[in-house]
Amino acid sequence: MTRQTTFDMRTSGQGLYEFTRDVSTWAKGTGLLTLFVQHTSCSLLIQENADPEVQVDLTNFFKRLVPPTTHPDMAYLTHTYEGPDDMPAHIKSALLPVSLQIPVTDGRLALGTWQGIYLFEHRDAPKVRSVVAHLG
Repeated sequence: MTRQTTFDMRTSGQGLYEFTRDVSTWAKGTGLLTLFVQHTSCSLLIQENADPEVQVDLTNFFKRLVPPTTHPDMAYLTHTYEGPDDMPAHIKSALLPVSLQIPVTDGRLALGTWQGIYLFEHRDAPKVRSVVAHLG
């Protein structure tokens, strides 16, 4: 049996937003779950969910790796119409996955003990992000 739904997630700026519980509640049966984010300035990750410092460190690392266009190192960027965080957000989403695949067995996600599913928001302003889930 094939199932499909969309999870709409509200973000409040850059950072990781866990939605493992929502996906676990929805994913019934056995098959391969595909998650796909319908935006070009955020990503999806499977990451540790036991220590919140992991999410803080990841957010801070990517802010340093790809700073805003107002940073002197980013003066070469030309796509600046939507603010200093826009093109860096596109770069981050080009470096990180926008889809994930997770096996589901008898209604249980085959995640490891400390793994969680996250939307990684790369923009500063609040957004509503849509993640399509397909279980087949």
